[in-house]
Amino acid sequence: MKSGVLADHQIRQMITEGGISASSPILNDQIQPASLDLRLGEKAYRVRASFLPGKEATVTDRLSELTMHELSLTGGAVLEKGCVYVIPLMERLNLPEGMTAAASAKSSIGRVDLMTRVITDQGIEFDRVPEGYDGPLYAELCPQSFSVVVQPGQLLNQIIFRQGKTILSDDELRKVHTRSPIVSGEPVISDGLGFSVDLKPAKGDLVGYRAKRHTGVVDLSKLAHYDPAEYWEEVRTTEGRIILDPGAFYILVSREAIAIPPDCAAEMAPYLAMVGEFRVHYAGFFDPGFGYDAAGGTGSRGVLEVRCHEAPFVLEHGQVVGRLVYEKMSEIPEALYGVDIKSNYQGQGLKLSKHFK
Repeated sequence: MKSGVLADHQIRQMITEGGISASSPILNDQIQPASLDLRLGEKAYRVRASFLPGKEATVTDRLSELTMHELSLTGGAVLEKGCVYVIPLMERLNLPEGMTAAASAKSSIGRVDLMTRVITDQGIEFDRVPEGYDGPLYAELCPQSFSVVVQPGQLLNQIIFRQGKTILSDDELRKVHTRSPIVSGEPVISDGLGFSVDLKPAKGDLVGYRAKRHTGVVDLSKLAHYDPAEYWEEVRTTEGRIILDPGAFYILVSREAIAIPPDCAAEMAPYLAMVGEFRVHYAGFFDPGFGYDAAGGTGSRGVLEVRCHEAPFVLEHGQVVGRLVYEKMSEIPEALYGVDIKSNYQGQGLKLSKHFK
C-alpha cells in the first residue's frame, strides 16, 4: 500500500479484511472520502475525571477505579455540561504494522462545544491510535457550553488511517498550491497553511457567535431545530476587532477561503500559544474536496471554534489564529467532499452547527 491517508475504498477494504470491525454492521454512510464515522455504543460511564489509561492499563481497568455511575443511552440520555463521560464505541480496530489512526470530533460536534476524544487501551495520547493496535475504542465526552442528549449509534467522532509518512513538507505544499490553489490570495506556509480570522465581513457587522451560559439542552438527533437566539449571542463589530472573554466559547470564521485538492487531506491544528491567550478549539479533519472545484472555484471558509483562556484578549481582523496541516492521500477517493456526498458545510461562511435553524 502506498503511503498516505487511506481513501474511502481502502477503508471499505479494511472492513472486508477485518482491520475494522463492529458490534453492529458498519453502514456505508459512515464512510467519508478519507475518514470513518464512529458510533456511540449503548452505555455511558460518568467518571470523576478525564484520564488516559497509560501503557499498563486498559480503559476498563481505569473505569473500575473512576466510574461514579453508568447510564443507558437507549431512548436518549442527558450528558450534563462540565461532567466527564466515557462511552464504548461500536467499532474496534486491528491495525497492521506501519498503519496508525487519528480521531477528531465531527464538525457539528465541535460547533456545539462538545469536547469528545477517542481513547484506547494502553493509550498515552488522546485521539491517537498506535500502529499494530488491536482492541476496542472509547469516546470521552465532556460537554462544555450546553448539556446534550445522546443516543446509541450517533456519530460524534471520526477517524482517519495513515500508512507511513503522510504530512506534506512546506515545499511540497507550495507545489500543490501552484498546481491547484489551496487558499484565496497568497498562502502563508510555515509548518502547514496559516489562516486568519475575518472580523470585517463583506456585508453587515455580524462576525461571530458566543455561547450563552445558561441554556436548555441540545438533543443531537434534532436537526435545524433550535432557535439560535436561545443558545447564542451575536458578536458584532464595525472596528475589525473583538475582545475575547476568558472561558467563553466563540464561533468565528476564517478570512481565507480554503480548498483541499482530491489528492490531499488536512487537519486543523491549534496555533502556537505564543500568538495569544486563546485556542482554535478541537482540531478537526478536512476531507479531500473541501472547498475544491475542478473548474477553479473560490474555496470554503473554515469555521473556527475559539476558546479564550486566562486573560481577556483583543482579536484583530486578519490575525493568524491557526494552521492547516496538509497530508497526501494514499489514493484518490471515489467520492469527494461536497456534491458527491451532499456535505453540510461545503461553500460555508459563518455557520452554526446543523442543529440550529
